[in-house]
Amino acid sequence: MSTSTSPLTTQDLEFLGRPLHGLLSTAAGPLPPQPRPVWFEATAEGTIELFTESDSLKVRRLHRDPRALITVVAPVGEREQWVSVVGRTTIESGGANDLCSRLAPRYWDLEDPVRAEDLAGMLAMDLVRVVIHPETVRRFTY
Repeated sequence: MSTSTSPLTTQDLEFLGRPLHGLLSTAAGPLPPQPRPVWFEATAEGTIELFTESDSLKVRRLHRDPRALITVVAPVGEREQWVSVVGRTTIESGGANDLCSRLAPRYWDLEDPVRAEDLAGMLAMDLVRVVIHPETVRRFTY
């Protein structure tokens, strides 16, 4: 069993490169966090990126307070492992559609016409890219 706090490691990037959902929580002031499952990408630069609609609740919250946390957990049936990243976010107007297009085949079979149509619908939305700049990374491997 091990836990540690440090920047993203090669092992973290390998784990985060799998088709796993992340649970994103934003700072919500007096309200408890409201984690939401998200598609994400860990970059070679050590940031975590995701996309969302420009007028989503998470974007409104991040404009008020840019702190966020994403936790990614290994699925049932595997040895216990998780990585949790806390940091400040930036909201970027460019690159969201490219990110969405890269991530879609990781999570969906785009040969399925329904999923291909779902992706086209997502790409027609006004998307932004949320970039988490890690300040603290915690991990657990059993």
